[in-house]
Amino acid sequence: MPFANFKVPAGTLDEQQKEKIITRTTDLYAEIYGERARANTLVLVEEVADGGWGIGGNVLTLAALQQSG
Repeated sequence: MPFANFKVPAGTLDEQQKEKIITRTTDLYAEIYGERARANTLVLVEEVADGGWGIGGNVLTLAALQQSG
């Protein structure tokens, strides 16, 4: 069963954006593995609490990400 897990900062995606991630990821797996994979493709979009993740040993927050963009 194909499986994709997206972890995103909480509150940064609306329902339509999450649906787009799920739909496009499923389409990609079906393109690669064939249509038989579509019904068994699991896509999980997880929202991570602000400050609950980091890169390079640094805790990241939504405010810090918005400043760097």
